[in-house]
Amino acid sequence: MHREPLVMICTCEMSGRVRGKGFPVRELPGRMTKGVGWVPTNAMISAFSPIYATPFGTGGDLVLVPDPATEVDVDFADGSAKEHFFLGDLRHLDGRPWELCPRDFLRRALAALKQEAGLTLLAAFEHEFTYTGVDEVPGNPYSLDAFRRQGIFAEVFTAALRAAGTVPDSFMAEYGARQYEFTIDPAEGLRAADQAVIAREMARASALRLGHRAIFAPILDPAGVGNGVHIHFSFRNEAGEPVMHDKADPMGMSAVARHFVAGILHHQRALCALTAPAAVSYIRLRPNRWAPTHANLEQQDRGAALRICPVAPGGDIAHQFNVEYRVADGAASPYLALAAVVWAGIDGIRQGRAIPTEGPALPATLGEALDALAACAEARDWMGETHHAAYLMHKRGELDSLAGLDEAEQCARYAATY
Repeated sequence: MHREPLVMICTCEMSGRVRGKGFPVRELPGRMTKGVGWVPTNAMISAFSPIYATPFGTGGDLVLVPDPATEVDVDFADGSAKEHFFLGDLRHLDGRPWELCPRDFLRRALAALKQEAGLTLLAAFEHEFTYTGVDEVPGNPYSLDAFRRQGIFAEVFTAALRAAGTVPDSFMAEYGARQYEFTIDPAEGLRAADQAVIAREMARASALRLGHRAIFAPILDPAGVGNGVHIHFSFRNEAGEPVMHDKADPMGMSAVARHFVAGILHHQRALCALTAPAAVSYIRLRPNRWAPTHANLEQQDRGAALRICPVAPGGDIAHQFNVEYRVADGAASPYLALAAVVWAGIDGIRQGRAIPTEGPALPATLGEALDALAACAEARDWMGETHHAAYLMHKRGELDSLAGLDEAEQCARYAATY
């Protein structure tokens, strides 16, 4: 059978899905500069496929240009086509970044952090997902048996991660039924979000080749355990030194770290719309689910929105010290989620915000979160008017499409797409 290899250039936009356009590999040299054609309204494709509303109509043209540093070229050596793709930037035809480009949204946030405080962000995404290739067995959370039952998936997945240019850190059976968790090593700024996108796709690709699915939906059963995404972050100064830790502080945090975290907490209700952007995200964010319910900071508490993580005994505390943002899930684009956290943190630094004694409750529904985002003037400035309005339109259309469905039916819809 004759075959000609193809490659894709992709983006991960408001729905958190990875979309793009493929072409023959032989055309790649020319495509590295001119990219592929794209359409503004593509950004409004919902997680469930229909475009419910769009401010762009049928007009306009964009280009999706690959970033050479993001190339993934993974051969599973099973006769299937390679996983060969790039992540890229959405630009106007004259080369300017498009207002809704997710990577540029994050890139601008990182540049503002450097300009405002001279800081570089290190981040790592910790992913939870459901693997359909195992049976649900009572009493199996964190167990060797649950680890064993996933068979060769973890080995195939780990090899794919490494072949894709990421550094695997850990893989474990989690608390929920058929639930697993993985982490990869931290990376600087934009690369951390690129790695998060790549890692999810390698999990899906590995599961597919074994005849199963890796599902990153926020929750699959209203009575079950949710899948979260935890974003770990820390800072380096211009000399490359860690600056997040201060041993004299009661919580071990430097002044700039305190202001940054305070900014996140101040804007937490609005951030939820970008980091927990599914209707069923708010089934997960309920009491007694090992998930946050308030905008709070705690030390080593997995029920907090922001958790100060432990450090290994005898190690270099300053280099290990990091904070974990826990109000995120796999329905979010990693670019939008990380950018939102960074922009909120910058606001905390600029305003000299203090960590509140008691934070407000998180939104109880996606509708509440979207209303908070709509009312947040700072978020409108971070995103720009066009992106801010389009995002609200996109997510409200998604929410309206679920009208009349009970929670189990909503969970099933998200499980089918994520």
